Amino acid sequence: MPQRRTALLLLLALIGVINYADLQAIAILKPLIERSVGWTDADYGRVVAMFQLATALSYLWAGTVVDRLGARMSMPVAVTAFSIADAAHALARTTGGFMLARIGLGASESLTTPAVIQAVGAYFEPGPRARVLGWVNSANSLGAIITPLVIPSVALTVGWRAAFVLLGAVGLLWTVAWGVSLRGSQPLQTGTARAPKPTLRGYLRLLRERGTWAIVVGKALIDQVWWLLLYWTPDLLHRTFHLSVSGYGGPLAVIYGGSMLGSIGGGWASSRLVLRGMGAVRSRLTVMLVCSVIGLALLGVSHASGLWGAVALLTIGITAMQGFSVNMFTLITDVVEPERVGTVTSLGAFAGNMAGMAVVWLCGVHLAAGGGYAPFFDSAAVSFGLAYAWLRLMLPGAGARSA
Repeated sequence: MPQRRTALLLLLALIGVINYADLQAIAILKPLIERSVGWTDADYGRVVAMFQLATALSYLWAGTVVDRLGARMSMPVAVTAFSIADAAHALARTTGGFMLARIGLGASESLTTPAVIQAVGAYFEPGPRARVLGWVNSANSLGAIITPLVIPSVALTVGWRAAFVLLGAVGLLWTVAWGVSLRGSQPLQTGTARAPKPTLRGYLRLLRERGTWAIVVGKALIDQVWWLLLYWTPDLLHRTFHLSVSGYGGPLAVIYGGSMLGSIGGGWASSRLVLRGMGAVRSRLTVMLVCSVIGLALLGVSHASGLWGAVALLTIGITAMQGFSVNMFTLITDVVEPERVGTVTSLGAFAGNMAGMAVVWLCGVHLAAGGGYAPFFDSAAVSFGLAYAWLRLMLPGAGARSA
């Protein structure tokens, strides 16, 4: 029924909003938590690095768990698990407590990406699936916009611990809505009852292929830019321009508005090139090259003299990052055999989260030692070009391919 499909689309999009609220909340509330718990920049860096590590490792088994649970059950199991982990942040009294809560959140949220893809395949016909996934992906950026506008007000009114409890409660309410929306419905495709286990031999076979290494290293280079921007941008605004928690909303909403623009615009641009007759792989790489040039704007962030100058540069940089990233995801389907797309996607996500873990941890150590942000934003600006060069090196025939 159209009404039911609309409800499912809204629920899947809402998951993106909730996920990014979970990710961003700790960065936005960092000044309040610092005063309460007494952690340092290095402590904060370790906490978010452990989240990245847990997420990265979990991607290696998340797809198999989701396949075995099935489309109806995988979403509520994933959302219930990360909602409990969200609320558990309110119980943390030490850096170690926060680390455990973030590890639980990372491990459980890794289930949502394959679960969303599975649900779209199960409950939507082939024709509208691409549009559905496009809207769901843009909802992630919407979450990054809404969070700095809402979470600070909640935290300053009822406390930062209550903000984490509220996030958990929203997730649990979502599972109720999911069950109601699917009552009496049957998936269009059910898949296999028992998904095959990933094997060491299968992974080794993939790692002998150039396409796999193109994606894995490319994701590591570009994803670490996103995690740096997500976890350290609020602190940059607080540290450099003395913004309070209540002052984050406007600047961060503008910055992450660029994220949504890049996600939608990057996909639209490469699709237009394909419609004009350019090969699919070549069209992705063409847009990535443009994004690599635009991403050089991040070189000026640490040298900006005014708040809105820095916001403008960050907005341009994050727009380029998302434009590059959405074409990287699409490139996986262009260069990898269909039956291996899920596994290569998981390997790429693993590499991207491991790189993100290293960057956010090193940034915390560097700042705690009295350093500044310049080395990290400068290296982020260069990472676009390095990722593009790596892809062209590993896919030497890309310019001539038509699919």
